[in-house]
Amino acid sequence: MPARVSEAFVLRTFPLKEADLVVSFLSRDQGKLRGVAKRARKPKSAFGSGLERLSHIRMSYFQTESRELVNLDSCELIHSQFRLASDYAASVSLDFIAEVTDQLLPSNEPSERYFRLVAAVLEHLRAEPANFWRVVTYFSLWAVRLSGFLPELNVCLGCGAWLNEQALPAMERAWFSRSRAGLVCGECRQSQGLREGGELTGFSRLLAENMLRNPIAAILPEGWPAGAAVDLRRFLVQQIETHIERKLVTAPLLEAL
Repeated sequence: MPARVSEAFVLRTFPLKEADLVVSFLSRDQGKLRGVAKRARKPKSAFGSGLERLSHIRMSYFQTESRELVNLDSCELIHSQFRLASDYAASVSLDFIAEVTDQLLPSNEPSERYFRLVAAVLEHLRAEPANFWRVVTYFSLWAVRLSGFLPELNVCLGCGAWLNEQALPAMERAWFSRSRAGLVCGECRQSQGLREGGELTGFSRLLAENMLRNPIAAILPEGWPAGAAVDLRRFLVQQIETHIERKLVTAPLLEAL
């Protein structure tokens, strides 16, 4: 069987036997795949440094219908994220992007838009590592959106009221909790006895709408203020964790930055 060649991002690797690696990677044309890279841990491996976390590579591999794991042949490095490893905040951001992608995406389901999302946020992070919060927030929002479970941000899930403060000032505040898939107004929160979770502010809801309409470089180009959209990130992480039914390892590390 002839080899496939695909652009890909390396998501995760773990050892197999003495010299091999199992590699989880996001390919442009076939979605998330897992494969075995034989002798990848040897000094003179055909993979070189191309299997580092979130390396943008051109992967050559063989795939058969009867096997879950593909056989990785070699890879060509397009972009490395190695320069960001010395920046702790940027490095944690990379870990977060890799973990969310690996946990969130189903196997063998192509998503060109998700691939382009990862490419765009990594390019922005390489150019402006200090703006890691912009990268993490933008990526989280679009990852949830492209996965199909981003709830409506301007409608109360409980009563259906419009949460736009210009239309209904008494219900402009919105709340979220792990027990609900979307947002609720203050009255529904009180009547339903919801105390966990937190508030998603009007600023964060407007910022999310802006992110869904514009490229990452256009979001708060004058600078990302300290503490901006903390509530939005917590809301999105909660959505992701509810969907994958597990806690994200990297989320607390981000919170601690």
